[in-house]
Amino acid sequence: MDNELVAKWYVVHTYSGYENKVAQNIEKVVENRKLQDTIQQVRVPVEIVEQTDSNGNKKEAESKLFPSYVLVKMVMTDESWYIVRNTRGVTGFVGPGSKPVPLSEKEVAALGVDIRKVQTSVNFKEGDEVTVLGGPFDGWVGTVKAINLEEQTVDIVVSMFGQKTPATLPVTQVKLAEE
Repeated sequence: MDNELVAKWYVVHTYSGYENKVAQNIEKVVENRKLQDTIQQVRVPVEIVEQTDSNGNKKEAESKLFPSYVLVKMVMTDESWYIVRNTRGVTGFVGPGSKPVPLSEKEVAALGVDIRKVQTSVNFKEGDEVTVLGGPFDGWVGTVKAINLEEQTVDIVVSMFGQKTPATLPVTQVKLAEE
């Protein structure tokens, strides 16, 4: 395959606060002009952070990892360059002069482009009793056996009908059991 026809990730600089709008506008043009083979993905890298308000209520909020930047996976052609470069809110591609430089595979992997990283802390530890929130074990109480913050999962053991049943759940689906 000709190297020029391979889609690569490029970094697009935007006006501050326009990241989501730029991404939506590029996706709309791609859809309208049926350019999915040329401009394949548009991402605004975010992480989900858990915030606690003054009442102690926890909520998740998105935080942009790279404010004023949008990542675009595209085959670089005159047409794709023109479409992205002339999208309202775009100030240009990242690269020397007017020549966009694609990210290396190592850089893309380091950014975790296709993965929405979730960073949160948990208020329970191994051995703690937790209550399951939702899913097939909704309302059941289990014991934490392991916590994997990188994968955002927790391994628990639930006692059901006299049997110990192991389960791996998202950390957001359990809370510390009330005493």
